[in-house]
Amino acid sequence: MSNKPGFFKRLKALELEQKKLFAIALCQRMYPNYQLFSEVCEFGDPQVLDTALNLLWQSMYDKKLKLNIDIYLERLDLNTPEPSDFDVYGVYPAMDAAVALTSLLSALQSKVEDDIINISKLSSSTVANYIEATIEDEMDEVTLDEFIFNHPVMVEEKELQASLLDIIEQNPKISADFVKGLRKEIIEAGVSNIGISVA
Repeated sequence: MSNKPGFFKRLKALELEQKKLFAIALCQRMYPNYQLFSEVCEFGDPQVLDTALNLLWQSMYDKKLKLNIDIYLERLDLNTPEPSDFDVYGVYPAMDAAVALTSLLSALQSKVEDDIINISKLSSSTVANYIEATIEDEMDEVTLDEFIFNHPVMVEEKELQASLLDIIEQNPKISADFVKGLRKEIIEAGVSNIGISVA
């Protein structure tokens, strides 16, 4: 979804640890979508996602940390909302947030690096679906694609992913301070990929 040439080529060229960090950062940014949905619809436990995220961040610099991925996959499965059970739009970005984390954990378990990269596409598609849901006028497919591509929320998503990739490329040696700083920045920004913030 990036207009920067070779975005996915650059993403694929990263080391596994760098790809993992990129994906964790995107999952963290999607988390408020789940948090808000959970509060409003009284579904699921955001703590499950929060704990999984905390452990993933920690695993970037604490090599002794052993993640029991199966347990988290099971917990995430129980806390992933089913869109057909809800009549609110918020179920979709909430589901995407849970699915992104599930995909990341599964990818780490199976060591399929392409699945880690796909979290970039999942985050962008959450944004695209959100924009589409806010449109009131009928549009043909080409106009719709153009509208989504140039929408401020999508532009911001592309810019964020591009700058995240730049930062990670510039810091091939992933230190604890770098990871903690990145995590702090995303959490303190407090805004999800579709502009949701949960105080």
